[in-house]
Amino acid sequence: MPHVDTDSPPDSLTVFAGFHRIAAGPRAEVIAQLRSRTDSQPLFVFDDTTGEPIDLDLRDDALPHATAPEPPTRTVGRPKLGVVAREVTLLPRHWDWLNRQPGGASVALRKLVEDARKVNAERDTVRASRETAYRFMSAIAGHLPDFEEASRALFAGEQVRFEGLVAGWPQDVKAHLARLSANAWVVA
Repeated sequence: MPHVDTDSPPDSLTVFAGFHRIAAGPRAEVIAQLRSRTDSQPLFVFDDTTGEPIDLDLRDDALPHATAPEPPTRTVGRPKLGVVAREVTLLPRHWDWLNRQPGGASVALRKLVEDARKVNAERDTVRASRETAYRFMSAIAGHLPDFEEASRALFAGEQVRFEGLVAGWPQDVKAHLARLSANAWVVA
């Protein structure tokens, strides 16, 4: 199972033993449920936000411990605004236009990105839902009948066809897939 190393652990997890869902919920609750298991059946743990399989460490020291936040240290220069510097490659005419905008290139780019996020919010939600459902589907159901056709129907936005293709799949897999793909069917 691939290990996903992120700064913040997933908030919600779903665990399967074979095709049966055996645990779901917040990370700490899932870990507690899994620690009480006595069998040694292989488990598949999924991040509900991304649909990706993750490795879950059940040792006591693997749980995050609450620590008191350190007092902020004062630094010289601009206050930390959460701004991340990255390289952007544009044609000279794009840089010319950006530099003529009020506030300069950085302000203009931030405004353009915010406007695009608002305009494309529904389409981005649909795409993210489809990708999340697909990642889960690929990991647990990639060898099931009609997987490839179901994948095509998912990305084509064909809900009725998709549901028909996965109708013969195990119940818990279908139920979780329905939850992950709930936003995949909105017309963008």
